[in-house]
Amino acid sequence: MLEGHFLLSSGLHSPIYWEKFRILQHPEFTGELCRLIADHFRVMGVGAVAGPALGGAVLAYEVARLLGVKAVYAERGEEGRAFRRGQTISPGEKVLIVDDVLTTGGSLREMLEAVKKVDDKVTDPKSEVPLQPEYAKNEYRSIKPEFLVLVGICTHLGCSPQQKSAEAKGEMGADWAGGFLCPCHGSKFDLAGRVYKGAPAPVNLEVPPHTYLSDGTIRIGEDRKGA
Repeated sequence: MLEGHFLLSSGLHSPIYWEKFRILQHPEFTGELCRLIADHFRVMGVGAVAGPALGGAVLAYEVARLLGVKAVYAERGEEGRAFRRGQTISPGEKVLIVDDVLTTGGSLREMLEAVKKVDDKVTDPKSEVPLQPEYAKNEYRSIKPEFLVLVGICTHLGCSPQQKSAEAKGEMGADWAGGFLCPCHGSKFDLAGRVYKGAPAPVNLEVPPHTYLSDGTIRIGEDRKGA
């Protein structure tokens, strides 16, 4: 820990600075820190651990190793952070975001931005058609951005859309970032269940009423104090 006057990358000032790499250079300390994180989230059913490169990648890797899941890294580019080099997150997959230093949460917000880059390609990006509770009328159509609850029935003729990961670019197109495809008539939906322009389906997939009983438990079909 260093004391003095420090200008942080967030623009904030601080009299104290924790040099993360002084911890990360010691595998035994880093491992113990990551074990505490992994133990806290072990019961959450995490399917992947994401971390912003550079510093967050080390922690994300070790936490993912301890949880027995994959690690993915969001790299900064001209348009913010994005998952590159073939790294993907599947629709509906629970993702734990691990960062090395948190002040304003800027890096975490940039990681969420990596999921919302298809607004200009969907018919109803702001979810103006009331197919979701008011508390889910947002970019991610969810109470918590990391979790999505949908009714798996296509809004065209009632078929069942199939999950298509970002790796399905050969089938879905080079700019496909992941989402859902209705196999009957080809309607495509993004990771928030928003229908793509030109699809037979007229509106987004439905988000049912739901509420969080705890961080790891959701009750579907019921609101509780507006969720």
